Amino acid sequence: MRNVILVGPMGAGKSTIGRLLAKELRLPFKDSDKEIEQRTGANIPWIFDVEGEQGFREREQSVIAELSRQDGLVLATGGGAVMRAENRQALHAGGRVVYLHASVEQQIERTARDRNRPLLRNANPAQVLRDLMAVRDPLYRELADIVIETDERPPRMVVQEILARLDMLPPR
Repeated sequence: MRNVILVGPMGAGKSTIGRLLAKELRLPFKDSDKEIEQRTGANIPWIFDVEGEQGFREREQSVIAELSRQDGLVLATGGGAVMRAENRQALHAGGRVVYLHASVEQQIERTARDRNRPLLRNANPAQVLRDLMAVRDPLYRELADIVIETDERPPRMVVQEILARLDMLPPR
């Protein structure tokens, strides 16, 4: 098996679901944002403050390219990873892509107290999430082999649906 790659907006559950999915598949789990933090020794808000979003996206592209070339892992990506064509190509080539879709309302609920989200440090985070979704949702859908709704669903139920739907996909 190649990789199972999770894409979607912040608050969709990529890290939580990714860890559970990796356990079920008996594969290692990697989170591209955590990889960036480990390699730089700095958290993402700090990277955004010092290097700007552009600097962060350069680091992200490098990590995604590397992780996508590996074989047999579950990879959770940052919400904005799909914005770069190079990332979309690497992710598509790297394995099966699962889009974890969450409504903006669900994202607001799940990210309300999270201080580790630089794009939401703003007077109107709900509008930021709506704007991001308008741009990114078509990219997630274009890239995805499978689209899964995560609103109001326990992570284990989402994992079971992913496993069932992966089994139904033809080889690529």
